[in-house]
Amino acid sequence: MNLVSMCPDSYICQLLLQTAAGCFFSGKNMFKFKTLTVFLFVFLPTIVLASGFQIPHQSVTAVGLAGAHIAYTPGPDAAYYNPANMSFLSDSWKIEAGITSLYLPSIDYSDNRSPLFDGSSDSELFYLPLLHLSSNDYHGFRFGLSLTSPFGLAKSWDQPFPAATSKKFSLNAVELNPTASYLVFDNLSIGGGLRLLYAKGEVVNEITNPPFNQLSPLSSLSRTMEGDDIQAGYNLAATLRPASGWAIATTYRSEIELELDGDASLQALVGNAAIMHYNGFGTLELTLPAEFSLATSYGIKDFTFEVTWNRTFWSSFDELDFQYDQSFLTTPLDGFDRAVKKDWQDTNAIRFGVTYELTNSLTTNLGFAIDESPVPDSTIGFDLPDSDSYTYGAGLQYQQNKNLLIALSYMYQHITSRTVPAQASGLDGEFTGAGAHAFTVGLIYEF
Repeated sequence: MNLVSMCPDSYICQLLLQTAAGCFFSGKNMFKFKTLTVFLFVFLPTIVLASGFQIPHQSVTAVGLAGAHIAYTPGPDAAYYNPANMSFLSDSWKIEAGITSLYLPSIDYSDNRSPLFDGSSDSELFYLPLLHLSSNDYHGFRFGLSLTSPFGLAKSWDQPFPAATSKKFSLNAVELNPTASYLVFDNLSIGGGLRLLYAKGEVVNEITNPPFNQLSPLSSLSRTMEGDDIQAGYNLAATLRPASGWAIATTYRSEIELELDGDASLQALVGNAAIMHYNGFGTLELTLPAEFSLATSYGIKDFTFEVTWNRTFWSSFDELDFQYDQSFLTTPLDGFDRAVKKDWQDTNAIRFGVTYELTNSLTTNLGFAIDESPVPDSTIGFDLPDSDSYTYGAGLQYQQNKNLLIALSYMYQHITSRTVPAQASGLDGEFTGAGAHAFTVGLIYEF
């Protein structure tokens, strides 16, 4: 799997601000990648939907419940969200296939120092497929399989100041997750699985001399980096049903260490002449965070309520250190060869969901979630101008016949405005307008 670097470090931003001195260096990320899960990657977008670059909404029901979908998972997406719950499904095979259309509006940055530092990111529209499968019972065992995209990023800025660190910043990630469950007792099940992750991405930095800089001979510095990796992890789950209608569940998804190998192209220009150029190998080591969830659900007549708490261990994401076949320290490309501090923090999310069976064939969902941002003021940047967020979801499922269920859901994520104080990350301004709209349609078939 693959991850991409994040946010301008203060060293680079300080250099950008020292325009009278004349050199502009940008320490940023990179990577773009090859094929593996080829058929999916034709469609896979790069997106940001939760804290950091995590995407918790990976099924049509989970979108409607704003991710409050750990303790009560009556469909085949239990294979992903809580494999232990497969033990409590009806004794049949189930498959869910769906697609999400995701719209990310433009983000605006207003700088307190000068309009020359302002910027607006491009808006984005993506289509994201999903797939879940769960088996019938085999002497207490059940088996499942999910294909999802649990991490993603997409940001493009055309203005000079943002483009220095995030002219283009993208990540595609796919997880293939085979799982199994075992019914220990009638009211206790355990489960787990193997996480197989692949990702591809690309980062482009372009630093150009601003119009008021007359002292630097450099006309531009640029970097394009590409890379990919495949790595494995695991997930564990358990569900206890202490009484009728009541469930307590816990899940854990391991961290995954990536080594993103690919190609790098670095260049320093004076006018149109390259005074330094590099085309060669580039690599980045990166850790995707572990996640722990604890949830409880309770059913009262036609209602089922769920509360879920997620803890994401983003503190494993402490820096980005790009490596090449040669050193560029003390050269015009110096800024591309320095570790970028991140120092992200562990975060909490609380999610609330309610499921209501209107009729025998019609079911509705409502969800609400609060997510913390892991990004401190000291390292926030244009690649991920993240902030605390509020998510609202609604869904509808219609049982067309004995075997086929048709579902649709909508989710809106409101990301709060983020004011970045001066002297923090080299920025001094405010990010506004961030958010996401997701519309998901899916079919669930039982046989």
